[in-house]
Amino acid sequence: MSVHDLADYPWDAVVPYRERAAQHPQGLVDLSVGSPVDPTPELIRRALAEATDAHAYPQTVGTPSLREAIVAWYARRRGVEDLTTDNVLPTIGSKELVALLPTLLGLGEGDIVVHPRVAYPTYEVGARVVGATPLAADDPAEWPEGAKLIWINTPGNPDGRTWTVEELAAAVVRARELGAVLASDECYAELGWDGRWASEPVPSILDPRVTGGSRANLLSVYSLSKQSNLAGYRAAFLAGCARIVGDLLTARKHLGLMPPAPVQHAMAVALGDDEHVAAQKELYRERRDALRPALEAAGFRIDGSEAGLYLWATAGEDAWASMGRLADLGILAGPGPFYGAHSGKHVRLALTAPTERVLEAARRLQSVTL
Repeated sequence: MSVHDLADYPWDAVVPYRERAAQHPQGLVDLSVGSPVDPTPELIRRALAEATDAHAYPQTVGTPSLREAIVAWYARRRGVEDLTTDNVLPTIGSKELVALLPTLLGLGEGDIVVHPRVAYPTYEVGARVVGATPLAADDPAEWPEGAKLIWINTPGNPDGRTWTVEELAAAVVRARELGAVLASDECYAELGWDGRWASEPVPSILDPRVTGGSRANLLSVYSLSKQSNLAGYRAAFLAGCARIVGDLLTARKHLGLMPPAPVQHAMAVALGDDEHVAAQKELYRERRDALRPALEAAGFRIDGSEAGLYLWATAGEDAWASMGRLADLGILAGPGPFYGAHSGKHVRLALTAPTERVLEAARRLQSVTL
């Protein structure tokens, strides 16, 4: 299989619902795609501007200051205190890394790539591009022989599922029994909301309570798109097993996968400042606290969603019927079927619309029973 064999981009199917929602007298409220709308913090924009004299090729491995900032961030924010700069690597956003990881690991026909049952579709796309077999399975006991790469997503997109230390540790044990690389997509880790995640930090796959003292075959993937509003910068990184990081670095050098030098400088500044991250989380909290009860008042049940950037909602009907009902209110959601065959009755609602538009959506939802 090649990239030419991929299906049409799924979001094209949402266009009719967008057009329907846009006809609402008070306008469209777009909660479909989790693209940040809030300003990039001034200190990060200033850092980018300071680094625009970028006449030389950037370093694929990352500048020393960026790599040190990533190491320090993992220690300060994720409880991972034993990384070195050999354990980290910047990437051009996290989606390219997710899509290319099977390629960069040399996987191919006959190999199995495991991903969550309810999942961001790029895990499957990356497997199919190299001719590997994608398999949706959440329970480590169901991960089969022949699995070469296992993706977990915590907190999950779209459902907010968040793995505990104990669950992560069990996943590590099983992946090592299989000899598989275990990659944890942790891009929403700063956004814990309910239950234990209201007061405890979301754990990383690299947490020493998880690893058993060894990072072998473990990777953590992270993005600054959501916590720092840097989606347009394509600013992300991975950390973990030094051997794999070294192999990925070599491959990325050959392929020219170099984050731009100004972006690397801005990333280092962003990683050193926790204040703007806390302020952004409070914006998401305000929107979530308005939207969730409004959805429930309109007849939706919110499943999971204890962390992350989305509300995973069901009205107990076909997802496309829910999409239509919401569109009649001028609200555009993301259809559950985009996230796997197990999501046919759910819709995903993002917290990335401007606050006044989320409040408007909440007002509309509270005025009807779907």
